[in-house]
Formats: sequence, C-alpha cells, structure tokens
Amino acid sequence: MCVGDDRAVDLDPDMTAADQGVDVLRRPIMPSFHAAFSLGGMVGAGLGGLVADSLSPTRHLLGITVIGLLVTAVAGRTLLRHEPPAPPEAAPGQENDEGGDPRRPDSGTRGLVVVLGLIALCTAYGEGALADWGALHLDEDLDASPGVAAAGYSCFALAMTIGRLTGTTLLERLGRTRVLVAGGATATAGMLLGSLAPSVWAALLGFAITGLGLANIFPVAIERAGALAGPGGVATASTLGYLGMLLGPPAIGFMAEWSSLSLALTSVAILAGFASVIAFLTRHAAVN
Repeated sequence: MCVGDDRAVDLDPDMTAADQGVDVLRRPIMPSFHAAFSLGGMVGAGLGGLVADSLSPTRHLLGITVIGLLVTAVAGRTLLRHEPPAPPEAAPGQENDEGGDPRRPDSGTRGLVVVLGLIALCTAYGEGALADWGALHLDEDLDASPGVAAAGYSCFALAMTIGRLTGTTLLERLGRTRVLVAGGATATAGMLLGSLAPSVWAALLGFAITGLGLANIFPVAIERAGALAGPGGVATASTLGYLGMLLGPPAIGFMAEWSSLSLALTSVAILAGFASVIAFLTRHAAVN
C-alpha cells in the first residue's frame, strides 16, 4: 500500500511539470525532463548496489527517506517563492465563446489523447518489465554473474538517458511522427535481440538498443496529449502510460509461468511495435 501511495504521489509532480512544460515552452524539451528521471534511476541503482553489503534494507530505505525529505524541503521552498510562468497567449479566434480553456477537447481530440496514452502505455510496459525482470533473465536464462546481470538495467537506463538528452534535437530535425515510429521499431528489434539472444553480451546490446528506442516515445506522447487537450490530456495520457509500467512486471511474471521468461519478454517487443504502428496510422490526425 505504501509503495502504491508513493507511486501515486510521484505521478502528480510528473504530470504538473509536464503540463507547465507543454504550456510554456515552445521547444520539444520534454525528453530532457524524462532524461533526469532515467539518470536518477540509474545512479540510484548504482549507489544502492555499492551500499548493499554495508547497510541493511531498513537503514537503506530510512536513509533514502531522510534524503528525499531534505531535498523536498529545500527545493520546495525555492519553487514556492516563484510564480509559475504564464503560458503563451492564445491566438485570436482560439478562445471559446464562454472564455474558457481554448483547448477544451471535442470527442475526436479525446480519442486521439487516448491513443497517445496507449502509445505511452506500450512503452512504459517495457520500462517496468526490464527494471524488474531484465537481471533475472540474464541470471537464470544466460547464466550471467550477479554483477553482469545487474548491469543489464544499467545498460538500458544509460541508453535511455542518452536518447532522451538528444531527444529535443531529434524532434526538431525529424518531427514527432518519425521519432515515434522509428523509436518503436528500434525498440522492437532491440528487445527481440535482448530476450532471444544466446549470449549475455548480445542480450546487453539488445537492452541498450531497446533503451534508445523507447527513450523518447513516452515524453513525446505526453507532450502531444498536453498540446491537444491541455492539463486533462496530460493527466489522461500519463495515467494510461504509468498503468503500463505497473502492469508490465506482473504480466511478464504470469507469461513466464506459462512459457519461459525469455518468451515473456518478447511481449515488450510486440507492444513497442504496436506503438510504432499506432503512431504511423495516426500521423495525419496529430499535428507534427
């Protein structure tokens, strides 16, 4: 219950920051915000591994709690002293007759927001699956040492961080549709390699390719939903996206019971390919 509550609390600042970024910033910099998330996860996992032998889980988690509260107190005071920047003024003719939100969505826009949420769900599914099952696949299926098995998620997270740090440049040069389609296709190929490769090093390469492919799909989908439908669009797409991250690990576990873990992990590739197909089919509906 406490873990679920922590995830719920985490969603709110994510969506708030996303919404303000969509409203205020005129460049597609959402991948940069998500790069900090990926980098934090990688650094946290590395530091946790370093102190695992010297600290009990209880002390480890208590230390993280204290550090988190201190950072929140310091950062919170700074953020509360500044008013949030105002979004750009709507263009003439965009306001509705009642003077409300100029981006109040119609049924078609709401449907497109749900589609973007499904794209986010497909990619977040892969993040959750690799975070929880990647090391176990390397350990049990490929007989990797504990240290090498732990490096699987690090390869994935590092590649995802690099991909997101370069995401703004890619989006400005290629556009959203190409980034979504190419990213899904890349992740599909990478995960097929990572899950079915007969050697550890080929699997690690596959995990890294998967991270590069998935890197920008989630932030682009959330940004596009916010641009189309405002805060409600961000909330809807984010909720669907994080649902994929929550459902991915148990779904992989059930499928591994029925078949094998390596085959279960191919579902990440299937959903990444599905996201790529959805992005291609809706390319004319979304403004690129």
